[in-house]
Amino acid sequence: MKCVRPLLLILAVAILTAGCAFVRGTYGEEVQPLDLSSIKKGTTTRAEVASLLGAPDRIVEVNGHEIFHYYHFDMKSGLIIIFSRTNIMSEDVFVFLDGKGIVEDIVVGKKKPSPDMQFWPFGD
Repeated sequence: MKCVRPLLLILAVAILTAGCAFVRGTYGEEVQPLDLSSIKKGTTTRAEVASLLGAPDRIVEVNGHEIFHYYHFDMKSGLIIIFSRTNIMSEDVFVFLDGKGIVEDIVVGKKKPSPDMQFWPFGD
């Protein structure tokens, strides 16, 4: 009888944790604020932007202008028995270049603030 109790406990733990999974992944490189502050509207060139921030993840051409798009995604997902939750945070940077390849504008997407209360493993 004493051997049965530990085996039942091990079996119960195995059954309860069989439906658990946790995944975390990132995609893209984070753009550093210091690198962004080095870019000056009206003077920084296309080549200088690429030198500071690296190759853009996407280049969009609109009306003879180029838009360099840099993005970074951070995803966390968890499943515990029947409860699941997925958090995806993204950071986008758009650098607008005129027809001559000079920076016209920079737009940085704001990250959504974390919820006030999160359960492990969904916190920071």
